[in-house]
Amino acid sequence: MTSTITFPVRPATMRDAKHIAELQHTVVRDTFKSIADGATASEVPLDKRQAFWREAVEFGEPQVLVALDGDKIVGFVGFDRSRDRGTPQTMGEIWAIYVLPAYWGRGVGLALWNSARKGLQEEGCTQVSIWLSLANERALRFHERSGFKRELTSSKAVPTDKGTMEEIRLKRSLL
Repeated sequence: MTSTITFPVRPATMRDAKHIAELQHTVVRDTFKSIADGATASEVPLDKRQAFWREAVEFGEPQVLVALDGDKIVGFVGFDRSRDRGTPQTMGEIWAIYVLPAYWGRGVGLALWNSARKGLQEEGCTQVSIWLSLANERALRFHERSGFKRELTSSKAVPTDKGTMEEIRLKRSLL
């Protein structure tokens, strides 16, 4: 029998920006180390990541929530209205969702997703999307189990340190 652990989720604070940037850096490095052909995402310096998340927390764009294990941040999600051109105001987007590898499969991602979904609904969103690398099978499976469907005509090539990587948009209803 597997026990269920509940991970509390709260809004990020300015003091969390450094931890969020470090967590994102770790997850990106570990994820891309293990997926197709050793692809690597374009390396973003840690100070730039921290500046981005500090600004996001300060201005609420995107809204940022963190998941905790005790006092330790073990995951985060950034969400807001869709950045895709031509989408209606009722379309939300998960801009980023990251969980430390040691916490994969333990419910952190689900706690973050449920909190982001509630936040998007409170903002009046009726649908949500996320862009994911086709090589990141773990993230694709998680989102598909969470009700997202691949939008097959949305594929795009994203530059990486070793060429390009295919991304696809997934969508789901929030109703």
